[in-house]
Amino acid sequence: MSDPRNAQLAKQLVGYSLDVQPGELLYLEVKGLAALDLARDVVEVTTAAGGVPVVVYHDDGLMRGFWAQAGEAQIMSYAAAHMDLMKRADTFLSIRGSDNPFDMQGLDDAQMALMGQHFVTPVHMQERLSNTRWCVLRYPNNAMAVMAHRSQQEFERFFYDVCCLDYSRLSRAMDPLVTLLDQAREVHIEGPGTDLRFSIEGIGAVKCDGHRNIPDGEVYTAPVKESVRGTITYNTASIQKGEVFDGISLTFEEGKIVRSTCRVGDPQKLEQIFAEDEGAAYVGEFAFGLNPHITAAMQDILFDEKIGGSIHFTPGNAYETADNGNRSQLHWDLVLIQTPAEGGGTISIDGRRVREDGLFVVDELAPLNPDALLE
Repeated sequence: MSDPRNAQLAKQLVGYSLDVQPGELLYLEVKGLAALDLARDVVEVTTAAGGVPVVVYHDDGLMRGFWAQAGEAQIMSYAAAHMDLMKRADTFLSIRGSDNPFDMQGLDDAQMALMGQHFVTPVHMQERLSNTRWCVLRYPNNAMAVMAHRSQQEFERFFYDVCCLDYSRLSRAMDPLVTLLDQAREVHIEGPGTDLRFSIEGIGAVKCDGHRNIPDGEVYTAPVKESVRGTITYNTASIQKGEVFDGISLTFEEGKIVRSTCRVGDPQKLEQIFAEDEGAAYVGEFAFGLNPHITAAMQDILFDEKIGGSIHFTPGNAYETADNGNRSQLHWDLVLIQTPAEGGGTISIDGRRVREDGLFVVDELAPLNPDALLE
């Protein structure tokens, strides 16, 4: 029996996040058996709205044998089939409920590079991001509850609170931050192991208010590509290519990563990630995390990058909506939480301190603080 909370979430996804109109085609990607519960509600709501849901079941555990063995021609054929559907789709929704986030661990680096080159980059980073209205979310399951160190019941309550946030209210509160970043020149970030400066002049800012990822809650821009200088030390664990890294520290000169270290993970593997193509060593996104319900990391980037009081500073591909020209197969949202419990820190824009220890300290941005959003 489907969780009754899924009906409300499906209405939000179809009606608000994707705004599916009569006759529009929804490419619905379902990953993991648990995600089928929400997918059923999405199909019903989409159909009632006059849309056409096309469902594709796919998860990494199912496809691991393909990615481990397929030749380049096979991968290109696989990608072409998905590209045809993506080009026909008006909207795209991915409901991800895999039981094991490590299903891709240990795969050959050359195979992963082919997957990125022929499938992920053209189908998702280029076609989907540029030409569809899209939304991605996780579905709550035991694996996610374990990663979040919560019981299944407690995690489900947390999940629906986060995903069903009043995003229209959050959207209004984001507007002054977008205006500030649109007009800004230089950003200075300080904290434990972090002293980083970069320009965002002329890039522009974008608010993420429930129309792309669920959960949502960030405002992003990008550094001028060669302006980044200094060091940033992240304090959340992150999974990349099936491996867990934690305590990553990156040092930049003229925008490029010149030194990378990690407290947890293989340092050589880390270096290889930033060397997989020319753009992987540069940063494509800088964003503020703003979701008041998300307060701790759980090694799931769709949640972690939205942590209230955090930032993410992302090596790899830039979004065309806030574009610094960097292109890469990589887009790795590495997260730094600046709340007091995580060591604190400050962010200054054009010499004016705007956030301290995870809270905004200027009047026009105060409505983005958790107490204001949850009152």
